[in-house]
Amino acid sequence: MRTTVGIIGAGPAGLLLARLLHRAGIDSVVLESRDRAYVEHRQRAGILEQGTVDVLREAGAGRRMEREGLRHDGIELRFGRRRHRVDLPGLTGGRSVTVYAQTEVCKDLIALQLEEGGPLLFGAEALAVEGAEGDRPRIPFRHQGREDVLECDYVVGCDGFWGVARKAFPAAVSRVFERSYPYAWLGVLADVAPSHDELVYARHDRGFALLSMRPPVRRPCGEAAPLSVESFVSRLYLQVPADARAEEWSDDAVWAELETRSATDDGWTLERGPITQKSVTPMRSFVHEPMRHGRLFLAGDAAHIVPPTGAKGLNLAVGDAVTFVRALVHQRETGSPGLLDAYSTTCLRRVWQAERFSYDMTTLLHRAPDATDFDARLQLARLERIATSRAAETDLAEAYTGFSLD
Repeated sequence: MRTTVGIIGAGPAGLLLARLLHRAGIDSVVLESRDRAYVEHRQRAGILEQGTVDVLREAGAGRRMEREGLRHDGIELRFGRRRHRVDLPGLTGGRSVTVYAQTEVCKDLIALQLEEGGPLLFGAEALAVEGAEGDRPRIPFRHQGREDVLECDYVVGCDGFWGVARKAFPAAVSRVFERSYPYAWLGVLADVAPSHDELVYARHDRGFALLSMRPPVRRPCGEAAPLSVESFVSRLYLQVPADARAEEWSDDAVWAELETRSATDDGWTLERGPITQKSVTPMRSFVHEPMRHGRLFLAGDAAHIVPPTGAKGLNLAVGDAVTFVRALVHQRETGSPGLLDAYSTTCLRRVWQAERFSYDMTTLLHRAPDATDFDARLQLARLERIATSRAAETDLAEAYTGFSLD
């Protein structure tokens, strides 16, 4: 099998990359080790930056997002039982974010790829990347019980932290920067309307809490009823110990802790409902440098991971895909490999700003196990600064709505 760009992984980075390449008239093949159902249902991020929304629209993949996604013009910070709203458009010249789950982005891109794009092979396990230093890299892979080889001009590894792409980088050129956090997130899905119309980030002495949501789902009223009703879903998170297990938390304990950590003095109440899903997500920061070796490029979680507090993971993957396609189109149109040569530097500039912001948000809102009263006072002082300084608030709003893709 032969193609211009071999893409390993059908997460948001690989799927968007294939879509953008198709729109640019460049052929590709996507190899995904999991089946379609798994890719379309794994729960991940749900906040799209302004730049990500714009890219999906321009790629022809924004129709359902525009219909079902929830545009948010603000977020709320809670601390000391107080509430402070950050006006995103007012501080950034009109930028906002959209609540639309990664699962839905993947569904939209998969449908487009299968209808219009190049081959997308589910259950195709990439075994290695060979010959990255030459001009014809190869991806040996296994599909439907048979082994085959995909020959490419370029390989883009979008296969996550445990994938084969990053392993193909020689140890002599690889540098890894990482940090583990001594806490995790307990995430729950609940069939209940959101308790607030925007995301709430709450700092409390007992730990962090996040009140979020998913767009309403339209479900049939019943067999005899032709109409449908909107079913609301809340997505909620609690800081828990790093070794916590989801089954240790009863539904009542989850709601009680969420209520305590998000409480205010103005009469606000937390809506409760049936919890349908629980999971624990570890917290870590990770960057691999460089993001290119020869004709092998890394994108998304294969190259970088951020703690979810800053809502940057999916959005960074989009930035990587956009940067690669622009560079490849530039080479085709001008004959210059300059932008491809600069791929790693260009991406890492954005990556490290996202790492910085995610780290700042995480340490601002979470309480470390060994935190002292001094540490707690510093957190409150930082939050107070954001609430009273337009400059500090603008810095947060600009980072939250997204760094430039240019």
